[in-house]
Amino acid sequence: MIRTIALSLALAVSLPLAAPAQDTATLADIRQQLTTLYSDIQSLKSELTTSGALTQGVAGSTPLDRLNAIEAELTRLTAKAEQLEYRINQVVSDGTNRIGDLEFRLCELEEGCDISTLGDTPSLGGAAPATDGAVTGATPATGGPSAVPTTPPPAAPQLAVAEQGDFDAALAMMEEGDFAGAVAGFEAFSMTYPGSPLSQRAHYLRGESYESMGEMTNAARAYLDAFSANQTGDGAPDALFKLGFSLGAIGQTQDACITLSLVPTRFPNSDAALDAQAAARGLGCQ
Repeated sequence: MIRTIALSLALAVSLPLAAPAQDTATLADIRQQLTTLYSDIQSLKSELTTSGALTQGVAGSTPLDRLNAIEAELTRLTAKAEQLEYRINQVVSDGTNRIGDLEFRLCELEEGCDISTLGDTPSLGGAAPATDGAVTGATPATGGPSAVPTTPPPAAPQLAVAEQGDFDAALAMMEEGDFAGAVAGFEAFSMTYPGSPLSQRAHYLRGESYESMGEMTNAARAYLDAFSANQTGDGAPDALFKLGFSLGAIGQTQDACITLSLVPTRFPNSDAALDAQAAARGLGCQ
């Protein structure tokens, strides 16, 4: 019986070491494994204490003492995992609420904007906390730089007929200094091709066109549209930085500081993170 439980314990301990190969475990899975391991330890402890022969001796010198130490460490790790789980859920909830509040405030500042049409704000990071407290929708790590993908990368999305041409036409107007024409072109593009792989770029360039005309409120709205279009895309760091920068330009300093602080938090290795930190210092953000 002791050998069976010990074998079960050894297998349970070895599971976390093999996890990086798949790396699909969530915090809830880890907590479940810790619970199972805790149960095995309790069973093994009862086997060791039935005769009372192993309950004597110096602390740490008997299997029971060592098991007690392991149990205490597992309890600490479980509490730490639950604490991290709670903090992740709080970050997702708070960040999503702040983005939604910014969208509402920008709508109030923009003429002709109907607040009732804003809809729900997508969850920060593209995933909402699950009912059991685990964060779903997260992308698993690949296990290191030398890891080989298990599936081939998706093919580049196909553009609709004339889609690239309409985008290039608006871009050409922007490069020629016709910023009003560029704004109209990018707006028409977004309406004609909703969900296009170029949507985020179109919203971003529309924001830059507005910025070139000095219309910072409209620019902030466009940058928010760009970030909302794909919160994890290649253009997301710049869009979030530009949103914070634009908010600062229109006097929304508190919201600007909050938005700028999200850039290095969400995209720590991006160039936009450095730009956001510099902009935050310029605004006197704490």
